[in-house]
Amino acid sequence: MYRFLLSRQWVILTLVALLLIPTMIRLGIWQMHRYEERTARNQLVSEALGAKPVPVEKLTSPGHAVTTDERYRSVTAKGRFDTDDEVVVRRRTNSDDEVGYHVLTPFVLDDGKVLLVNRGWIPGAPTQTAFPKIPAPARGEITVTGRLMPDETTEASGIKNLEGLPDRQIMLINSEQEARRLGKQVLGGYIAQTAPAPKGATPEPVGRPGDEDAALNYAYAIQWWLFAAGVPVGWVILVRRERRDRAEAAAKTEAPEAATPASV
Repeated sequence: MYRFLLSRQWVILTLVALLLIPTMIRLGIWQMHRYEERTARNQLVSEALGAKPVPVEKLTSPGHAVTTDERYRSVTAKGRFDTDDEVVVRRRTNSDDEVGYHVLTPFVLDDGKVLLVNRGWIPGAPTQTAFPKIPAPARGEITVTGRLMPDETTEASGIKNLEGLPDRQIMLINSEQEARRLGKQVLGGYIAQTAPAPKGATPEPVGRPGDEDAALNYAYAIQWWLFAAGVPVGWVILVRRERRDRAEAAAKTEAPEAATPASV
């Protein structure tokens, strides 16, 4: 009755089903790992953003690599902006996905060290070689507050660090490169300024990091496992349908022979 399972078509179908089940289970496990990773990251970001601001030199120093636990921590620094050595970071977008620049201004601390401050986004210049007009920061000695960020790299951002750029334009914010350019001690990483607010809302402050959609990975995991459970169910349904169709075809073939009268 089930000899058809030994046919080439059904052997292939069965092997495919047997391969799909563990594959879908593993995809579900991978999605669950992604859910756990994103949930943990969201928790770290939430805790960092909610932490009380601390002096920047408590978390970073020249040559220091900002860690995952330190990222997004709110820090303060007292000093003055050095607009003479200000640069812009190319190919950055604002909240409306408009392409422009981030303004990176050295902030000289009272002890002479330099903190890199990303003051925010400005629109692009008329040409890529022209230096854009940048709103001036607050003058004199002030206290700035911002979210501590690690140095940018091509591996982490996907942005290539191009050579031969126009003067005072860079692709990545990197404290080691800026230390060589400035000839000064530069604290590791940089901050995205949050206070004081810029006059006229420009540069446009860099937005707060949003939560990653961990729930979507959880839903995908459940979906893959349901698919894995559905494969054997679907296989059984197909087998039963094939058996029924073959039985009906055999019955139709035998019926005319039974109705034929015997010869005298």
